[in-house]
This record gives sequence, C-alpha cells and structure tokens, in this order.
Amino acid sequence: MDIVPTVDPVMDARPSALVVHAHPEPDSFASAQMRAAVEELRRSGHSVRVVDLYADGWNPVLDRAEFSPSEGPFKPQAEQMKAVREGTLSAEVRAHLDAVLSADLLVLSFPLWWFSMPAILKGWIDRVFVMGAVFGGEFGLFDRAALRGKRAMVLITTGGPEETFVPGGAFGALDQFLFHVHRGMLEFVGYEPLPPVVTYGPARMSEAEREAALAAVRDAFAGLGASAARL
Repeated sequence: MDIVPTVDPVMDARPSALVVHAHPEPDSFASAQMRAAVEELRRSGHSVRVVDLYADGWNPVLDRAEFSPSEGPFKPQAEQMKAVREGTLSAEVRAHLDAVLSADLLVLSFPLWWFSMPAILKGWIDRVFVMGAVFGGEFGLFDRAALRGKRAMVLITTGGPEETFVPGGAFGALDQFLFHVHRGMLEFVGYEPLPPVVTYGPARMSEAEREAALAAVRDAFAGLGASAARL
C-alpha cells in the first residue's frame, strides 16, 4: 500500500493517522491486526494512510547514494541537513516525510523481533526522521522538536506469552524493550507516545482467541478515535 496524495486540510478536517507496517507476510496476525486498527481508525473518523514497507519494497539503507555528490567523509545527518536546506531530499523520502509531518497520529505496526523492530522499519526511521526537518537545525529535541503536539504508538505482536514480558518474567518487562522506541525515537522528535497495543503470542492462540485479540485491538483504536474527537 502506497502513500496517497496529501488531502487539503481545508477540505478534510478529520484527525489524520499514518500507519507504517513492517511484516513480510500479508496473512500474518501482525498484518491482520494492522488492518483491524486501520478499519477502526477510519470507522471512528480518522483519515488514514498506510505504508506497507515490505509490500512497497522499501530500501532501509541510509547511505551516500541518497544524497548529492560530496567530497570527504560521509556524515549522514549533515547530509540530511544540507538536503533539507537545499531542497534536494529524494522524492521518496520527501513523500514519506511529508506524510509524517501532516499526520496527527503515527502508528508503527510490527512484530517484536530480537526485542526490537524489524530492520526495515528501523531503516524507515533512519531515512525519514530527517535531521533538520523533524529535529535539529531550527528545531530542538523532545518538546522542542518538530512533531511536538502529535501522538504516536506501537502496535505489536510477540512470540512469547504475556507472563514472560513482566518484571521477573523470562524476558523482563516489555517497557524495557520499548524504551529505545518510545524515548529514543518518538519522544526524541516531539511525539507523545501512547500506551502500546500488544498481542502476546498469537501463534499459540486458537482461532477464537485470535478473534478476541483482534476485537481488543479494535477497542483500543476506537478509544483513540474518541479521544481525538474531544481535541
């Protein structure tokens, strides 16, 4: 699923959401719960854009080839700053950056792999959270960054059951593994992180349990729609 053209805010006053999904299997539970979240956001009044990184063949590698030729050591953030200043960001990155800047809510949808996000999604952050456009340059960090006043959340699945992701559990508290996402990525550029929506161990669930988990996802996103309506 590709980014659709930006809607004129004068013509569409609905709260907007950008959902960035990272799972290589369309029939996975992670993909099913992403679709459930999108359906609920739309039902509750959001305009929603979906970026499916695997389906789109997103290149996660931030390297020299993305920028205008330059001499000397390659410094990615310095090149991002220069590209913002000179208006030379690639069309692909510019489109994704514009989608981020225009969305009221960012949802990162992914399976927890190695207690973190898939590399393709980390690469999306590397390339799209552009220094000079969302932080740095004329912007600061955290509550002075460009995305202050906006909200973000993670929508995830795990391999292990819930009892393994608590203090004293086999893996430890889930918040520990999400700290680098919440603090180091989302808060860093100004977002208010919302509580994560998590389905624990869907591969071990019965069909009825998976349906109940999808209903819980819908309920969580229905609550987001209600809170947005009060803003």
